[in-house]
Amino acid sequence: MRIVIVAATLLLAAAAAFAQSSEEVARPDPAVEARLRVLGEELRCLVCQNQTLADSSAPLAQDLRNEIRQMIAQGRSDDEIREYLVQRYGDFVLYKPPWKATTLALWLGPFLLLALGAVVFARIVRGRRLAAPETKTPAEDRGRVEALLAKDD
Repeated sequence: MRIVIVAATLLLAAAAAFAQSSEEVARPDPAVEARLRVLGEELRCLVCQNQTLADSSAPLAQDLRNEIRQMIAQGRSDDEIREYLVQRYGDFVLYKPPWKATTLALWLGPFLLLALGAVVFARIVRGRRLAAPETKTPAEDRGRVEALLAKDD
């Protein structure tokens, strides 16, 4: 009997662990949903990273949208909501992070990597060019062959 109780308890715990949140939109308020859509387009899904919060179907994105709905219902402004999310998750949550010392890698990183790649490419090409054997003209080769043949005679 104990085994059945333990198994049932573990089964319920496993089911609760895999439960996903759902959107809390029983009766959507058009004004709240419009603000949520605008904010969601400016924010990055922290799980997907290449989708906006509005477009993502990840459970964390659903939770964040629900949290934003609650903050809108509490009367917070869009700037206050953005600031709260940045404090909680960092500048990475913004699709367009601000230009400051902590985000320089986000802004300059792609250009620095491109420049580094160009330098490495140029060095490889230059190294191959210098390492290539010197080619002689057919006239030089012919003279050398004739000299070798004349020696044998």
